[in-house]
Amino acid sequence: MSRALIKVGYGCNDHCTFCHSLEDRGRNDDGRRVAAKIDRAADLGHSMAVLSGGEPTIRPELMAWARHTRRRGLGFGLVTNGRMLAYGEKVEALLAEGLGYVYLSLHGGSAAIHDACVRAEAFEQSYGAARNLAGRGLDFTVNCVVCKTNLEHLDALVDLLAPLEGVRLTFSMTEAKGGADQLFDSVVPRVSEVAAAVAAVIARGRQVAPGLPLLHGGIPFCLLPGLEDRHSDLRSHGFASMSEVWEDDFFPVDNRNTVQPAPCQGCRHRGACPGLYTAYHQRHGDGELRPEEGPRSNAFHYVPQRALAWPEGAPCPVLEDGPSPYDRGRHLLLLRGESLIAHHTRTRDFADLELEAIKDALGQVYLDRSTKDAPDDFAADLQALEELPVCATCPVTARCTHAFRAIDEPVFERDDARLRERLGSLEGEILDIGCGDARYGEVFASGAAAGRLRYWGIDPDAARLEELARRWPWATLEATSAEALELAEASLDHVLVLRAFNHLREPREVLARAARALKPEGSLLLVDNVAFGLVRTHEQAERGERGEAVFEHYRNADDREALALAEGLPLQLVHQESISPGTSNQWVLHFRRT
Repeated sequence: MSRALIKVGYGCNDHCTFCHSLEDRGRNDDGRRVAAKIDRAADLGHSMAVLSGGEPTIRPELMAWARHTRRRGLGFGLVTNGRMLAYGEKVEALLAEGLGYVYLSLHGGSAAIHDACVRAEAFEQSYGAARNLAGRGLDFTVNCVVCKTNLEHLDALVDLLAPLEGVRLTFSMTEAKGGADQLFDSVVPRVSEVAAAVAAVIARGRQVAPGLPLLHGGIPFCLLPGLEDRHSDLRSHGFASMSEVWEDDFFPVDNRNTVQPAPCQGCRHRGACPGLYTAYHQRHGDGELRPEEGPRSNAFHYVPQRALAWPEGAPCPVLEDGPSPYDRGRHLLLLRGESLIAHHTRTRDFADLELEAIKDALGQVYLDRSTKDAPDDFAADLQALEELPVCATCPVTARCTHAFRAIDEPVFERDDARLRERLGSLEGEILDIGCGDARYGEVFASGAAAGRLRYWGIDPDAARLEELARRWPWATLEATSAEALELAEASLDHVLVLRAFNHLREPREVLARAARALKPEGSLLLVDNVAFGLVRTHEQAERGERGEAVFEHYRNADDREALALAEGLPLQLVHQESISPGTSNQWVLHFRRT
């Protein structure tokens, strides 16, 4: 499912206190331009065109647009206040033309509350539309914008809609935009108050309206613990791109109107969480946030979406087609033969800025050549991708998602060989934190056999260590976590944290204790990976989603973030390997105890 949102104009028969398009209410698009955008949505491979505004149902071209959408093989949808859909014959005509999706605004369970929000006598019509649309097999959501007017009256809306079939109800935080920006103090409640009210109404709804799904939007997840799976936004509704009245093409659906401030950076919810609306954050700051540390994913996949022909010698098809609809982080264009395959990721494990950094700034995208649920031998399973040289000099490079090609460059073997050489030079008392994957056993076995080192490995996975003990009779192994381990001061020559740094719950504390445990001139070696993107077939992606991989990472820190955590400790950096396009996703920091 891939939906395109088309704003047909900003005229409306309501006058909401929080109207997003207050300054543009007199601006409407030409009917022919809307039809052309429907064509463009079909050409881009979308499955549905959804008209929005303003209010799309007051436009005389509505039925013509619906018919044109059906002729182009697309589903048809509306974002509406529903007042025109109170007329049964209008609903029947739209259903006959393929209406399949409706997102309807209803902001109170009574005329007194709803009409005060929209500043019109609209309740009977909007609620009448809900009754006409319920039970018709539609993808149907009623949206309530939570403002100061209705904050204490949300239960009444649940009671009103509970008898209707096939309806979802979303409670959305007011965005300080348009009317809500001008009337901020009168309209916009504190987000923590909205979260508390929504949590309470969902808890009550489980008892009084178990058949009515209750969702939320625009509220940070940390304020709604346990309700993260009830989040609703454009992406959860399948929207990939949209076009405003003044735009000639589609642009990716994004979250540029929100911010995830400093407290959010280490939160386990960062990927899918909406954060705070930017204007709200400017007014109130981030003091209401309660970030939660916890496991995070360290990979995501791109799957094929559409193919663009690119015969040898021909101009770039994206340059001719237009780069605007492609999302810089969520799209990846891969050259295969004479076709440029557009891949897309719908992951919610990573925020948009994280995806852009992984793909473009760090270049950590790979072709998955394996048949596994998750690759575990990167050198064998993954093939590196590099950006096409022509992209660097392209006139639209600053606003294009760029194209890649697969290369036979042994980035993992090359980077790992340097690490093995470094490990092979170590002598003395060694503590290996997180040794369970046994990746460098032969290096340590050689040093132990030669009498150069005495190896002590710890890992919280007792079963792994039991099996490892049978293979490593030369090693001292202990089933414990780094946080629980007692270390004597100045007792170790080397502490290793090999691909386990991002697994640590308390990395700063572990680094501090490791530094104290090192002898003068002893060394601390940190090695880990950043998150990466995998280009996969739909079959590979589905297999991966069904797999049993567990979330073990508490962060996806790179070397700069790890270096910041070591600041102020008695450690001197002697070697650093950062990640960039052309390297593997492995970074290295080597410190000496001062």
